[in-house]
Amino acid sequence: MGAMNDPTSRPAQGGGVVDDRARVGRKGAPRGWGSRLLTVLGVLMLTLGLGYLGYVGWEFFGTTYVSKRAADDQVVGLRQEWTAGDPVQTGGVPQTEAEPPASSTAWLIRIPALGPDYEWPIVSGISLSDLDHSVGWFPTSALPGQIGNFALAGHRVTHGEPFRDLLDLEVGDEVIIETQTAIYTYVITDPPSKLTVQDTESWVLDPVPGQPGKAPTEALITLTTCQDFFRSPDRSVGFGVLEKTELKTL
Repeated sequence: MGAMNDPTSRPAQGGGVVDDRARVGRKGAPRGWGSRLLTVLGVLMLTLGLGYLGYVGWEFFGTTYVSKRAADDQVVGLRQEWTAGDPVQTGGVPQTEAEPPASSTAWLIRIPALGPDYEWPIVSGISLSDLDHSVGWFPTSALPGQIGNFALAGHRVTHGEPFRDLLDLEVGDEVIIETQTAIYTYVITDPPSKLTVQDTESWVLDPVPGQPGKAPTEALITLTTCQDFFRSPDRSVGFGVLEKTELKTL
């Protein structure tokens, strides 16, 4: 009798009584901490994922665009400096190139095999900031056109990617270095695709690479860049020799 008089109960089909309080209690139960934690973790993982994608996009595309614009400005600025500087000799023996101040824009590099518009500034130094939008010169190496080893480094990916296609160079391809006083044309003798070293191997920067202590008799050039399109200790290295020197007339 008590169940039949209970306002929260109702007759069940086929007899008996159904207690609606149990059903209401089940529907109104609060969500547990477990599901809330999963939601928070899901949002956090999504945020981190989007942030990582944004970082990768900036590194591979953003820095390249910004660095290329900055490099173009450096080229224009350097040419203006040269034009406004002291007159350049018009004949005779080339002047010895002066060693540039640290981290300054010093010279230009052109590699016709990498495109008719390929031209990058060369900065005195190889720190991360030096290579941010330039090719870097190892200050312990020879100067352009000088007897010894004129050594350069550049990014293959990110920050303008000046040496992205360096491994496409072949024997005989020209590497042109322009200074305020002269244009030096080197030719590749050992292409970068044929030699990989670790980033700790400094012998490639010796005056005569691979022959420590030997006095140089030729003007050489060394080009180094990353072997891979991702971070690794492998470096691709190419060598060349000076073929021609042209004095500039301004």
